[in-house]
Amino acid sequence: MSHANAALTPRGRLRLARLIVEDGWPIARAAERYEVSWPTAKRWADRYRAQGAAGMADRSSRPRHSPSRTPQPMIRKIVHLRCKQRLGPVQIAGRLGMPASTVHAVLTRCRLNRLSHIDRATGEPIRRYEHDRPGAMLHVDVKKLGNIPDGGGWRFVGRVQGERNREATARRTGARNTRYEPRVGTAFVHTVVDDHSRVAYAEIRDDETAATAIEVLRNAVTWFTTRGVTIERVLSDNGSAYKSRAWSQACAELGIRPKKTRPYRPQTNGKVERFHRTLADGWALGRFYNSEQARRKALPAWLHFYNHCESLGGWSGTGRSG
Repeated sequence: MSHANAALTPRGRLRLARLIVEDGWPIARAAERYEVSWPTAKRWADRYRAQGAAGMADRSSRPRHSPSRTPQPMIRKIVHLRCKQRLGPVQIAGRLGMPASTVHAVLTRCRLNRLSHIDRATGEPIRRYEHDRPGAMLHVDVKKLGNIPDGGGWRFVGRVQGERNREATARRTGARNTRYEPRVGTAFVHTVVDDHSRVAYAEIRDDETAATAIEVLRNAVTWFTTRGVTIERVLSDNGSAYKSRAWSQACAELGIRPKKTRPYRPQTNGKVERFHRTLADGWALGRFYNSEQARRKALPAWLHFYNHCESLGGWSGTGRSG
């Protein structure tokens, strides 16, 4: 593609230069033929004499020297005030005695023109990553969901009817706490998300112990292997199940390198956290279920929809696909 500011394409420049250098055309006549100025025609002819056809390629129009460019120490001050104090261009300009337009241009160049580009906890620019192939990294975590009582939960039937449904379920199951209040229980959704393709695997279990997490990991590795994906690493938080020696031994048996997120930094495992939000909106809380069994039966169909729908995730073996 030709340079945006260029009057001629590289092929047109070559023809112009050859007319002047090889065919002996006057510069003015060749410039008139190709509708360019006399200095432009002479420049291309001189480059052709010196470099040949290779000299007809595009060059950057950026100036070699920019005396009025904002000094680097000043840029560091602007970035510091933006990251540490969340100040806007006008406020930064007032403190440093600079035009607000210059500050905004510097923030845009440093990709800090939006506060969403800055981590809220540390004030550092957000660093995003994605492995270049499926299986290079798996994200694992557990999503806890309260079980749905018989007849539906309070989100759809209201608080009063929801409490009645909880009481009726407790009478059927006999599950109550020490204060004799109905206890419906918790569903532990063990989720595994591929870093590159966002393809997800999930199982609903009744606990989050190390033995259960290891069993889910083995099932997930088998599931990915049957689809031609070899798992290399697995990233988890610092939960007790993932810090156990049994988890490390299981990863070693599977030929997987276990990795941990930084403590109190769920953003490191943000891809599986974002999947949990999609999971809740699309499956767990997105529609009415009259029982916990009905919701659990709906999970495989929703996962298939997620993995094969272009707007959510999915793959074609090497990346995302519809």
